[in-house]
Amino acid sequence: MALKLTDLKSDFHNDWCPGCGDFGILSAVQMALAEMNIDPSRMAVVSGIGCSGKTPHFLNTYGVHTLHGRSLPFATGVKLSNPNLEVIACGGDGDGMGIGAGHFVNSGRRNVDMAYIVYDNGVYGLTKGQASPTLKLGMKTKSLPLPNINQGINPLMLALAAGYTFVARGYAYDVRHLKDLIKKAVQHKGFAFLDVLQPCPTYNDILTKEYWQGEGLLDAAGRPMPRTYKLDITGYDGVVKTDDVGEMEEKIKQAMMKSFEFGDRTPIGVFYQNERIPTYEERLGARMPTYRDNPPGEQEIAGQDGRPLATVQKLLDELRVN
Repeated sequence: MALKLTDLKSDFHNDWCPGCGDFGILSAVQMALAEMNIDPSRMAVVSGIGCSGKTPHFLNTYGVHTLHGRSLPFATGVKLSNPNLEVIACGGDGDGMGIGAGHFVNSGRRNVDMAYIVYDNGVYGLTKGQASPTLKLGMKTKSLPLPNINQGINPLMLALAAGYTFVARGYAYDVRHLKDLIKKAVQHKGFAFLDVLQPCPTYNDILTKEYWQGEGLLDAAGRPMPRTYKLDITGYDGVVKTDDVGEMEEKIKQAMMKSFEFGDRTPIGVFYQNERIPTYEERLGARMPTYRDNPPGEQEIAGQDGRPLATVQKLLDELRVN
């Protein structure tokens, strides 16, 4: 069954604050999945806790609304049990970079073939605007009695250091550009990380939609100049094209340097992409032929008489150390 945009629309007007960037991200996800024409029965969306956790509720696909910071291990389990599914994990910056930080790092090391979208607004929007791990040191949003006392995480650099093979940034209100990035992330062979600048109109009164549109920043003609710019129109190339380790290292260094540009000149687009590294599923298949040929999620669970048919015994036998 083909996926249509009309299948993905829901009545969600009472679930997020007016003007929330989550609306733009959801629209981009819906548009991306519709354009890719993915069968809804071959798609799973996994979310954590936070405002962004509602995302699977608005998509006509399989969805799991999990625990705080635990979307990645859930999504990893879904993907490894059935490698033929397309899997998207999503969550806020507090969810993924705070309590979920350990999972974020170790997921990058595995390079499972799925995508992770982070709704990055610098605050814990669901619990009244506390500073999240990505809020810069010294920033004071409207809900903080004093400026943020902690150093902010650079999520793109952390992803690069952890081993993600696709690292990109989008902007929630540039929906068509974000849609294209989501398509690239889902189609990427390996683990794709997409950090999305997502204004929170209720609690973050600094990194607002007006701020990103260029309020207070003028070009030579005295006109507001957007603070975001697209990497692809500058000639930037973050794609690794050979198996040369030197090329990979140079592309990672280049992406890391770009990741520090934030503020008046903030790049959006693909910072780094490398499809020449084996996925975790390929590594498991090489070690365990049974997993490659008959993964658990593709096995018939029970016969007509109700007797269990699924078994992982062959997988365990292949892992046994004599």
